[in-house]
Amino acid sequence: MIKAFKYVVIAFVGLLLVAQLIRPNITNPPVDPAERLETSVDVPADIAAILKRSCNDCHTNETAYPWYSQITPVNWWLKNHIDHGREHLNFSTWARYTPNQKEKRLEEVCEVLESGEMPLPSYLWGHRDAVLSADDAKKLCEWALASKPLSR
Repeated sequence: MIKAFKYVVIAFVGLLLVAQLIRPNITNPPVDPAERLETSVDVPADIAAILKRSCNDCHTNETAYPWYSQITPVNWWLKNHIDHGREHLNFSTWARYTPNQKEKRLEEVCEVLESGEMPLPSYLWGHRDAVLSADDAKKLCEWALASKPLSR
């Protein structure tokens, strides 16, 4: 029984080591400053700080990848989350959205904050500083709703 357990452990460790050779591309796409959110929407300093701390890793092309993003299978999980976040809302490509898309995304910012969906609980495990206080969430929501007319 103990011998079988040793073989299982050795096989598992071997599998993890081989898996390190299969990595996703975790580089950031280029950012065109003319397409960024700040180019067409007024982002006050306090809002910019909240976005940077709690949103930008998944919703811009300027992700700060943590050390554990180098470990498979965690890097695949992170890449999936980041790709999904960028697909739904990307502040680095804001200018590419139509006026209706911009309005909808700003409304959704407020919706996901009010429902507690964002930031993702799994993101907060490794980023305790990204936790939004009720006041931060309220400020961000108010800014998003007030910015809707500016995005047209």
